[in-house]
Amino acid sequence: MSITPEQFARIKSSLPVERGNVSIRQLNFLNAILYVLENGCKWRRLPREYGNWHTLYTRMNRWSKAGVLARVFAHLQQAQIIAVRLTVLSLDSTTVKVPPDGAGARKKTGRQPSARVAAGGPPNCIWLPQLTGAR
Repeated sequence: MSITPEQFARIKSSLPVERGNVSIRQLNFLNAILYVLENGCKWRRLPREYGNWHTLYTRMNRWSKAGVLARVFAHLQQAQIIAVRLTVLSLDSTTVKVPPDGAGARKKTGRQPSARVAAGGPPNCIWLPQLTGAR
């Protein structure tokens, strides 16, 4: 999935003006974004033909925060050049270790008060007060 120069000419009005020493042209930049979207690869794994991955990522991040990417992709879809819907998905792989008795194993001993409470220190658990009835 990539944009041709003719298709790029149709959406050029929705892009910001390039300023300064620009090493990666906007057409190549948009094609790099489409490559990442299509293949789901990391920015570091972009082929060299698109340019320096860090430069591309920095520009993408800047355009995203400024709302330029949303405007460009809306314009691309209105011009019927591409049909892409951008959604964000975040997966968390954090794990929490639970002691065996927390997972349903039988406890070997009876309940004993915390030594910290007996010593006057803060308890080892979180206490959440709940309202059980009206005053």
